[in-house]
Amino acid sequence: MNPPLITYADVSKTFDGGRVVAVDNVSLDVAEGEFLAIVGGSGSGKTTLLRLANRLIEMDSGSITVEGEDVRSVDPISLRRRIGYVFQSGGLFPHLTVAGNIGITPKLLGTPATEISARVDELLDLVRLDRAQYRDRLPHELSGGQRQRVGVARALAAKPRIVLMDEPFGALDPLTRDALGDDFRELHKKLGLTTVMITHDMTEAILLADRIAVMGAGRLLAQGTPSKLSESDHAYVGELMRTPRRQAERLGALLPRDGAA
Repeated sequence: MNPPLITYADVSKTFDGGRVVAVDNVSLDVAEGEFLAIVGGSGSGKTTLLRLANRLIEMDSGSITVEGEDVRSVDPISLRRRIGYVFQSGGLFPHLTVAGNIGITPKLLGTPATEISARVDELLDLVRLDRAQYRDRLPHELSGGQRQRVGVARALAAKPRIVLMDEPFGALDPLTRDALGDDFRELHKKLGLTTVMITHDMTEAILLADRIAVMGAGRLLAQGTPSKLSESDHAYVGELMRTPRRQAERLGALLPRDGAA
């Protein structure tokens, strides 16, 4: 395994004056070049854990290092500009065009306009959106899948080594979700990214990630490859891992054997 690019060490976070424990003493490494999925039910702490990495929220205790630096020693705005972040619904600025949204971070970093324009075109090609057709559109003129592709392009605009994804495909229809997941996995490999993705869909985690971390009630319950997690003796982890197989068996019983509609 490559050395960790992100390290959580004994990290805890509470809300409501300490009455709600969101993350409870979690230690976790994310290796350089790895695609890690963090799964768990609502309220498990997975999204809080993700947002602690780029200081969208602040930890109560423990430490997090990103690219070898303690995040508390780095200006949070500077930290966020070097980490790509993909929101569930795209999170695009409604008043900016596709090109404006993709180029916003390079612009804030002082990149020359000609370089930004070239980068926008390069990224539109990467996320499979026709330059001439989509460059000048506003977010409300796009489908959900197109908005999410723009969100991915924006996250990659400043050439980050790390991309954080908060249930990026959850709001999409099944066909678009499947295609966009496959496309991002290809981008992850092609660009040598380190990706951390939050999802509640175990099937998606198994298909896309190199390794899976399972959260429950703020704690890290298990971590490992899908095959390793399949051997877990933790009841909740076992139930999660059996769900895709049960669904596949039910589909096999309901669909025609020859695949005809």
